Amino acid sequence: MDFLYVKSLHIIFVITWFSGLFYIVRLFIYHSEAEQKTSPEKEILQNQYKIMSKRLWYIITWPSAILASLFAFWMLYQNPSYLKMPWMHVKLSFVLALYVYHGICHKIFKQLQNDIVEYSSTKLRIWNEVATIILFSIVFLVVLKNTINWIWGVIGIILFSLLLMFGVKLYKRIREKN
Repeated sequence: MDFLYVKSLHIIFVITWFSGLFYIVRLFIYHSEAEQKTSPEKEILQNQYKIMSKRLWYIITWPSAILASLFAFWMLYQNPSYLKMPWMHVKLSFVLALYVYHGICHKIFKQLQNDIVEYSSTKLRIWNEVATIILFSIVFLVVLKNTINWIWGVIGIILFSLLLMFGVKLYKRIREKN
């Protein structure tokens, strides 16, 4: 198969993988917030979130992660010179971080499927931004094809993270007032 077709399929499944990760954490947030409701509303909502989460997780998110990786390996097989480029090593480190994130989301998914609500909606909102930071890092590395001046890159990611956390806290305050 032509390299550009493989690359296109890789990009498509990366997009659906991230979409699944972003949406699953939103469902975790809703599931956590439903914990504060009274019966029978609590049970009805949580059962619905379990069904939605299970379908999203096993029909979209996991398959997308596997297919994105399969097409990535295929591209590396077709063009092994990429493995000699320093930016690719950094990108692969972020992909590893994304799989760790995915694994932690899987743990949270399993807990919620078993009615264990361990995290507050605020913690889950902050957790949701971790995927955003990984996404930004990977996209900039792939587009710029360099390891980006590490000092500025690290400072930028830290500032971006602080800005996201501030946004989450501000959103929480606005919601509590309404």
